[in-house]
Amino acid sequence: MIQKIKIENYKSIQSLDFELGRLNVIIGENGSGKSNILEAIAMGSAAGEHKLSNDILASRGIRITDPVSMKSGFSKDTSQGDIEINFNDSAGKSYNHSLSHDVENPFSEWEDHGAVALGDLRATDLDEESPVFKSRNGKIIKSEIGFNQLLRKSSRKIYSNFLIYAPENYALRQFQEEAQIEPLGIRGAGLFKLLSILNKDRPDQFQKIREQLNLIDWFDGFEIPGDLQFTERRIRIKDRFLEDGLEYFDQRSSNEGFLYLLFYFSLFISDYTPNFFAIDNIDNSLNPKLCAELVKILARLAKEHNKQVILTTHNPAVLDGLNLNDDEQRLLVVYRNAYGHTKVNRILPKSLPEGSNPVRLSEQFLRGYIGGLPKNF
Repeated sequence: MIQKIKIENYKSIQSLDFELGRLNVIIGENGSGKSNILEAIAMGSAAGEHKLSNDILASRGIRITDPVSMKSGFSKDTSQGDIEINFNDSAGKSYNHSLSHDVENPFSEWEDHGAVALGDLRATDLDEESPVFKSRNGKIIKSEIGFNQLLRKSSRKIYSNFLIYAPENYALRQFQEEAQIEPLGIRGAGLFKLLSILNKDRPDQFQKIREQLNLIDWFDGFEIPGDLQFTERRIRIKDRFLEDGLEYFDQRSSNEGFLYLLFYFSLFISDYTPNFFAIDNIDNSLNPKLCAELVKILARLAKEHNKQVILTTHNPAVLDGLNLNDDEQRLLVVYRNAYGHTKVNRILPKSLPEGSNPVRLSEQFLRGYIGGLPKNF
C-alpha cells in the first residue's frame, strides 16, 4: 500500500505530506483542497505510467485548466516551479515525480523530470549485454528509448491507474456508454460490461456483489438475462415485495441508491478494477444510516480484496462507519492554514474518562470538535 504522500506546488497545496491507511475518509469545508489532493495523486499516478496528455488526465477525474492555474499561486517563485509528487509505499520504495509544462507552447503536454525508483529492476536487467545498451566508438552508452521501455515495464507501481470516481445517475442507469478507461469510467460508464464479464468469468465475485446488495431491504437479487439482444444492456432486479410475475424490473426503473451501491461493490470486489482509487462524495444519493453501514462494509471489502481507497464526504453520518481504533481506517480533516495553504490533520481515537458516554464522530463533526467546518460565520 501507499503509506505516505508528499505534494508540492499544486493549486492550493504549497507543501503537504500526510500518511494513509487502507480506507481513508476526508472531510473539510468547501474549497479546503480535498479535490486538489486527489487530483495531485492522480497526476502522480499518470506520470508513473507516462500518460500525461490532457485527455488522459481529464478521464482520471482531474479538472484541467491552463498550466499556470494548476500550480500554486502563493508566490511568483512557486508559479514558475515544478509540481512535485512523491509516493512512499509499505515496502520502503519511493517514487518521485517532478512535473513541468512548456509555458511557451499552450498545446504541450506535462513532462515528468522526477527520479524513477529502480527498486524493481534486477541486476540482469541492467547488464551491459542488454539491448538497452549499445556501443558507439567502442563506448557503451544507454539507449534512451530502450531504457524508458524497461523502466515502464518493470515499474508497475501500486499507485498505477489511480482514478477519482464520481459516478452519476445517468451513466449508471443507461448502461449505454463504454468507459474511456476500462473497466469502469469515473462517471460509471462500463458497469454493465464489467458485470457481464464477472458473471461469466468470475461468478464468485458476481455472487459476492449480489450478497452485499442485501443491505437494501427490498432487494431480492439481480441477474443478467440470458436472452439479451447483441446491443441490449440491462439487468433484471427483483423486489421481494412485488407479486409473482411483476417482481422484476430493469436498472432504468431502479432507485439511485441501488445503482450507486451496485457500482461501489463492483469497484471494490472486482479483480479488474484499480487497487488504489478515490471516490468523491461517497454519500451521494444515500440515506445517512445507509452511509454509515456502507463504510463498514467497504472497509471489510477493501481488506479482503487488497484495495486502498480515499473517500470524500460532507455527510457526518459517513464518519459513524469508521473504526478509528483500526489503524487501517483513518479520518483526515483537510483545512487551509492562515496563509491559505491546504493542510491535513489526522483524527485519532481518544480514551474516554471512566463513566462517560462516547460521542459519535458525526456529532463531534457537527459540534466542531474535530474541524472541517467553516469558521467565518
